[in-house]
Amino acid sequence: MERGEGRTVIAMQDLRKSFPGQKVLDGIDLEVAQGETLAVLGRSGSGKSVLLKLIIGLVKPDSGSIRVHDEEITHLAPAQLNDVRKKVGFLFQEGALYDSLSIEENVAFPLRHHTKLSSVERRDRVQRLLAQVGMDRDSRKLPAQISGGMKKRVGLARALALDPDILLFDEPTAGLDPITASEIEELILELQKERKIASIVVTHDLHGARTIADRLALVHEGTIVAQGTFDDLRHSGKPFVHEFLRDEE
Repeated sequence: MERGEGRTVIAMQDLRKSFPGQKVLDGIDLEVAQGETLAVLGRSGSGKSVLLKLIIGLVKPDSGSIRVHDEEITHLAPAQLNDVRKKVGFLFQEGALYDSLSIEENVAFPLRHHTKLSSVERRDRVQRLLAQVGMDRDSRKLPAQISGGMKKRVGLARALALDPDILLFDEPTAGLDPITASEIEELILELQKERKIASIVVTHDLHGARTIADRLALVHEGTIVAQGTFDDLRHSGKPFVHEFLRDEE
């Protein structure tokens, strides 16, 4: 199936997930194509982050299908799932950096564990990645010595370390001031233009979603209630869509 600039890279069908006493996802159908950025919007607690964890196998669905590069991943053994994860870069909401490692060592971590690059090759690749996100001058610092926005940049460099063709962003601008948030959004746009990666951005920030995404999907009560461009959502006849857009603008 074709969409956007290329073939479908991620396909979710009738995805369902519940936790004790709470139905989180109740029949999610979504696709993302190569080179496309999809923003998944919704209120806090709507299951947006759970969706990302399902895609990389940190959480198992109760039912439904998740295909990554046409491979069904919901029943993969751990070793096979790890092979899939190497193709996926994940930017966690808080950056999730190792406090005891320098910035350089944090970005080198996946290269050290998943490649056979020499120490010189690793160092060169890390410096290129840090330069790409504007953090090469801070490579010797510890995470505690840099700002929240800088941690996001380092987290993005680490997410790109294994040259993934899929990127997952969990609230990439949460907790940042408007100027820093705008810088992170511009950085994501630059990377998308250069690398043509398939991306899913989970956020409640409508402005940021409009800036970086080709398509938006709004989650409410476990289902996708609207998807398409911002104009598509704006012209939706569903009351919750209008309420959400009004509250977030």
